[in-house]
Amino acid sequence: MQSSDGATEPLLRAPAPWRLHGRGYICMLRHDPTCRARDAFDAPTLAGRRLHSPYAWMMFVDYQQSDVGPYHELLFIPGRYPFENGRRHLSISRIFVSTMDSVVNGRRNWGIPKDQAQFDVRYRDGALESVTVSSADGHIADLQFRSLPLWLPFSTALVPRSLRTLGQHHDGKTFIYTPSAQGWVKPARLLRAQVNPAMFPDLSRARPVLAVEVPRFRMTFPVSQVIETPPGQADDAAQAV
Repeated sequence: MQSSDGATEPLLRAPAPWRLHGRGYICMLRHDPTCRARDAFDAPTLAGRRLHSPYAWMMFVDYQQSDVGPYHELLFIPGRYPFENGRRHLSISRIFVSTMDSVVNGRRNWGIPKDQAQFDVRYRDGALESVTVSSADGHIADLQFRSLPLWLPFSTALVPRSLRTLGQHHDGKTFIYTPSAQGWVKPARLLRAQVNPAMFPDLSRARPVLAVEVPRFRMTFPVSQVIETPPGQADDAAQAV
């Protein structure tokens, strides 16, 4: 990372747990069963092992406070996969964030495959108007949401732990982690989702079935359970689950 005068600045080291505050949108998508585009960015050791389900998730998050400072995030979860702990977990396959501190620490702490991008986030009258994501390699996504003025409290304590635990394969390791959060949600709609399929899973054959705005939340990302997997054995272990 370079400062304005061109000098190299060290990246911030921020071990887990993290405590974050912010706002965002969560969208549940139903895919055409014959469409394999949503698997385009799977980790090689998970490719072809997603459990059969038409549902996937996309999220935009505006982290206003975190252990590495404010940043934006766009992520995609294709579904659930078998992992080396003998269980099946959701896994993030594609994710962009706006700071390199988030990239480096996200990969180190949880094996999350973060890449950096630029975010143009526009709010109007306190509500999100649009999100445009791009990088040096080109356009990534244009999103537009709308929410209703109905605030409802939520807490992940009401969701079974098995349904909110995620798994990642990264750098010869398996990371298992269970975020927790509480705050408020509002019913919402995904009005537009135009993506570059070379950069982000193709959503052209996906239908939004549920969307919520999370106008205010507090979240904890805990220390991961890390399973050291010798080279070549992650593939065999996942097949055996």
